[in-house]
Amino acid sequence: MTALNPEASSAVGAYRALLPTSLRRGIARRVPMRLRTLVKRLLRRLQLGVGLTRALRALRARRRWPALFAGGERLATLVDRGALIALVRPTASPLGLREGNLELVASALDAVGVDHFAVRGSSEFRACLAVSLADRARVVEALTRAGEQAPVYVARWLGGQTYGRPALVGARSGRRVTAESSVIRVGMVWRDPGGTLSLGLEYGCDIEFWVPEAGRLVAPRPNRVTEDVAADAPRVHVPISRLTGFAALHGRRTRTVRTIAPCATPLPEDVRFPVDAVYTWVDGNDPAWQERRRQYGAGGYHEESANAARYISRDELRYSLRSLEQHAPWVRRIYLVTDRQRPRWLDPNHPRIRVVDHTEIFDDPQALPTFNSHAIESRLHHIDGLSEQFLYFNDDMFLGSPVTAQDFFLSNGMTRIFLSPSQVPQWDLHLGDRPVDAAGKNNRRILEASFGSSIVQKMRHAPYPLRRSVLFEIERAFAEQHRATTMSRFRSATDISIPSSLYHYYAYFTGRAVPSDIRFAYLDLAKREIERRFGILLARRDRQAFCINDTLSDGQDVARQAAMLTRFLRAYYPIPSAFELKEPQER
Repeated sequence: MTALNPEASSAVGAYRALLPTSLRRGIARRVPMRLRTLVKRLLRRLQLGVGLTRALRALRARRRWPALFAGGERLATLVDRGALIALVRPTASPLGLREGNLELVASALDAVGVDHFAVRGSSEFRACLAVSLADRARVVEALTRAGEQAPVYVARWLGGQTYGRPALVGARSGRRVTAESSVIRVGMVWRDPGGTLSLGLEYGCDIEFWVPEAGRLVAPRPNRVTEDVAADAPRVHVPISRLTGFAALHGRRTRTVRTIAPCATPLPEDVRFPVDAVYTWVDGNDPAWQERRRQYGAGGYHEESANAARYISRDELRYSLRSLEQHAPWVRRIYLVTDRQRPRWLDPNHPRIRVVDHTEIFDDPQALPTFNSHAIESRLHHIDGLSEQFLYFNDDMFLGSPVTAQDFFLSNGMTRIFLSPSQVPQWDLHLGDRPVDAAGKNNRRILEASFGSSIVQKMRHAPYPLRRSVLFEIERAFAEQHRATTMSRFRSATDISIPSSLYHYYAYFTGRAVPSDIRFAYLDLAKREIERRFGILLARRDRQAFCINDTLSDGQDVARQAAMLTRFLRAYYPIPSAFELKEPQER
């Protein structure tokens, strides 16, 4: 999908960067979508057709690193229009590349005897090593040696960002960048075997040349801890998780790094408590589940509640879990809440994921079976072993780029609120209300009674940060409404929506949540521009989270939508997660 994605050409990227949004919207209104797509596809094919320069670069790469291109297994390929050489990695991930680049640079410096220490830089997704400016010549030597084994790139850091195209460390331009810059970014480029995921210097390792002054080393740019340090300050070894919020804290070993004491000490903003993830999931294609549902009639007071699209499983959960493993490796455990179901591809023996049946969290058997997501959500805090702070996902929610726990929680335990521009309708509750609007109005009524404030905005349909203790408190504070929602077998006009709305306002009014923002996209499969939106999202990969929803779907379009969604998700998340069985293979 990436190769022919019409939104991925450099010409389209330049068009979006140079023209104001208002002008682009005006052009979009006047030029039919089909014509715009045709032009974009033509530009993409022309870009892919420029092959002479690419062929020459490939030839040089094969001569320099013959072992990477020999034999039947492809170990390297060209990316970024042939400008960069990527190592092919079946398990490519942002965390893996971050750790790989740190290991590469630290080992190279150790090999030539260059003293260095890790620094807490401005980014959680890149490592940062400090060396003395007096050792610059040996750093050039160390990186040149590292580049003899595989393609390693270096870029100049200037004005808060990398400057210019990355250069190979052993090339003349690469040596010049290392010899002249006060800060450089070093790293490999990785690509998955299918060619839809490329990871580069955004996960590199920065090298800072600290300036010796009167027995101290002075940093060339601001960091999160100190402007300078004694040149002979003791070095300490700590787990890499001490220096970044983007680390695998559970279920795997991480390397230790050499640093200085001020960088090894936890900072006030560091999230140090465990964070779990909870999913609710149903396979509406399961005959046994369908029979249970048929026994209770059509279900739901509104067509949106009864619509089969709400229960269709298109394997979104598989890819949402991939997004979680790729972009939030710090999550401790995952709980999958289901009704006597289990995804066929899920590894039942993986220690970090557990299937939780509805019978484990509902204390009244009369409430089951339930087909009401509001009811199921009202019981999530009853999961045994769940951490105090946790993230709640629907299976149509995805992490689109790396995130840290700080993106969802403050270090004092408070949760973040992601307000949506969408509003709860102001008119009185009536049976024509969509379930989400009815629940929003019910939330508003009880919050007005409790806090004298009328809520207007909905919440973004992104992963919801929650606290168990606050959810228990809500269950006690609004016992009647909470109980009615729990006992409602299908979505009802009397429901309250707890983790998606009520919790966040209640936590805010009681001083345990703070409004924040998240780079987010909402996509509806039923919209005609959905394929273009998929292409943009895949080309940019700049959203921290996105949701792919299908509120009302024409039955004739289900197969087409499913095929389009699968193509997109496989392209965005090509690397199987550790939670998947090796067999059966993907359909």
